[in-house]
Amino acid sequence: MTDPRILKVRPGPEDYAWTFGGAPPVARITPGTVLDLYTEDCFAGRVRSEKDLVSEVCEFPFLNPQTGPFHVEGAEPGDTVAVHFVSVEPARDWAASTTVPLFGALTSTHATATLQSPLPERVWIWQLDRTRRTALFRARDSDLELELPLDPMHGTVGVAPANLEVRSALVPDAHGGNMDTPEMRAGVTCYLGVNVEGALLSLGDGHARQGEGETCGVAVECAMNTVVIVDLLKDVATPWPRLESDTHLISTGSARPLEDAFRISQLDLVRWLVRDYGFSELDAYQFATQAVESPVANVCDTNYTCVAKLRKEWLPGREPYRGLHAQLRETARKLRL
Repeated sequence: MTDPRILKVRPGPEDYAWTFGGAPPVARITPGTVLDLYTEDCFAGRVRSEKDLVSEVCEFPFLNPQTGPFHVEGAEPGDTVAVHFVSVEPARDWAASTTVPLFGALTSTHATATLQSPLPERVWIWQLDRTRRTALFRARDSDLELELPLDPMHGTVGVAPANLEVRSALVPDAHGGNMDTPEMRAGVTCYLGVNVEGALLSLGDGHARQGEGETCGVAVECAMNTVVIVDLLKDVATPWPRLESDTHLISTGSARPLEDAFRISQLDLVRWLVRDYGFSELDAYQFATQAVESPVANVCDTNYTCVAKLRKEWLPGREPYRGLHAQLRETARKLRL
């Protein structure tokens, strides 16, 4: 086995994509390529202090810059691109979080219109200790300081949508996009169904950590140095983004209302069990009902995202996706030697 090709990409401010679809590829890569990437935070690095209000320093809709897209050679509709996260590491010693007027789960929004006034716009700067693996919260209205463990992840991973669509990098859907699930961390393989020739893979929106639901609409947002291995499964369809860790199968669904996102993720998990584990549809439905874990990824984006996850130890000893996750984990291990 030859060593995989490693492509290092450090985009400048003019090099980011702001959509999935509609942007030309920054590079063409062969399956098995290792991408060593820098991704900027969702604010494009413009929120750097408590005085930098999003409404003043950012320009809507230019939020959530994506590194990419990458044209995956040989990828065609009906195939699956696999993205294995080797490492996801904060690129700076600080990160930013905010409240944004008319955005978030506990405030009026444009879609949930009320007479309630918007919440105040405020910025929190979190100090990251990359050696101790902690993120320091400093309260704005008291002297309270609390540490949380780092849990770096990518909020946004996706490919170009189907049917000639161009979607904002703020939107999650069947193509992936801004799913904001904390499951998208190092050691995980993300499977994305290919919709256009070359797939056109992009990622960004790094979070030093994020609670399930991303309630206020903003995580601990930071730039990332991320290494992924990109591979291709021919003639294997993936209708909604799926993840595989060493311990779990994970399906996602993105929609509004929230119960539709829940239904999509649960149905996708049922169909995954049918295809790769030999269940009938009703047996899979019954088994998943009693075994599934159902975190909410986000309840703030243009579409909400739900997750359905199932422990692999409770399933028959079979390898989904032709055992690709285990293969990529082994490649990742060798990269770190």
